Amino acid sequence: MYIRKSKYNLLNKSIEKLNKTLEKGNIQELTYILGNKKEVLIRNLLAGISRGIGIGIGVTLITAILIYIMQKIVTLNIPVIGEYITDIVQIVEKSR
Repeated sequence: MYIRKSKYNLLNKSIEKLNKTLEKGNIQELTYILGNKKEVLIRNLLAGISRGIGIGIGVTLITAILIYIMQKIVTLNIPVIGEYITDIVQIVEKSR
């Protein structure tokens, strides 16, 4: 009787460990996705659109911040850096 309980406990622990491993690897979700091609297509389409919008907004904000910082540096009248940044700011303003 004692041997059966220890084997049962060992088997139970192994099953719990396997379940945790599968949950970490998202195996259950992957098996569901593999069966439904339409859901995969929709999910990937939405993910691509979201990434594209995020990249566009991120690049726009970072560029605006860099231009703002460059304009502030120009107002400090640092001889070498100021002329270089002035040229960059003028090129950006002409392209608007």
